[in-house]
Amino acid sequence: MKIVAGLSLKGLKPPVWYTGSPYYLSDLKAVMFPYADFHYMPARRRQAMEIGLHASFGIPSYMSIYLDNGAFRFSRDDGEVPRQDYEAFVAQAQPDWYAIPQDYIPTPRMSDDKQLECLQKTMDVNQSYSHDGYVPILHISRHLDEYLRQFKANEQLRSKPIFALGGIVPNLLRTPKAMSYREILDSVRQVRATFADRELHLFGVGGTATLHVAALLRLDSVDSSGWRVRAARGIVQLTGIGDRAVAELGNWKIREPSQQERKKLIKCQCPACQLYGLDGLKANLIYGFCNRATHNLWTLLEENRMIQKHLKDKTYVEWYKDHLHNSTYRPIIDQIIEDWKRAAGDQP
Repeated sequence: MKIVAGLSLKGLKPPVWYTGSPYYLSDLKAVMFPYADFHYMPARRRQAMEIGLHASFGIPSYMSIYLDNGAFRFSRDDGEVPRQDYEAFVAQAQPDWYAIPQDYIPTPRMSDDKQLECLQKTMDVNQSYSHDGYVPILHISRHLDEYLRQFKANEQLRSKPIFALGGIVPNLLRTPKAMSYREILDSVRQVRATFADRELHLFGVGGTATLHVAALLRLDSVDSSGWRVRAARGIVQLTGIGDRAVAELGNWKIREPSQQERKKLIKCQCPACQLYGLDGLKANLIYGFCNRATHNLWTLLEENRMIQKHLKDKTYVEWYKDHLHNSTYRPIIDQIIEDWKRAAGDQP
């Protein structure tokens, strides 16, 4: 499973993709830019269109660049993605992976009729951009069956090599009228079964525990901006443990590291901890942010590496029991494992 690091043009540090940076992460293979950032920063947009995204940001050719359409950001401003501008940007800036220009995101609290309206508007865009390399989007919602019916009915769409899956985060966050964990699992499984031989990307995976869920459900790639958001709040992630507050940058009600967890941070092998230690994680301003962000992204990559290793070795079932602690999503993972056992087939 590929980890795609979400970036922001508002602050490109730390340059984790740049080989000359002390924060370089050699295991990182993909980054994602939100198109909305380029829309609101015309100089950056022009440069990217003139010389391409890779050259504009010094991102090596082996690293894939994903482009999110920014629909959520535009919707907050009561607008939509300007489609012709988006098309021109895709054509000239040349991202390696790019979503359809616009999707309409259903939230759990919406009525069935409103969710159905979001579905139909998203499917209209999917069908309009079934050509070229645009990645179609479908959402986990109460109308998933209708999404899949319409995909199957369109020959061009159903033959696409890549699909993107959204709408799962509001349900995982247990917002009002959120789907149950069982319904979420069954929905993702249904999508995976429908597109069994295709690449499936999941939008918006924040922490280490949700990586386990995504990997067990056989998703191919996930993106995360949480490594930066947490860093800005003075929070670091630890493999198998989750979030811990190391700098006082707000009232986030996150536990501080225990003595044992501090020892784990002191021994951390990420570039930031190796160079600057625990004091670097605690620091304020951009220096501290860069250290925490690098540590958090390294942690996601390392968690994913361990998950993939144990799945490959068929040792995951025993390993995760001792590895994953105090996670909100542990019950989901336990449920997936129980489902595997009941199926009496290939187990993780």
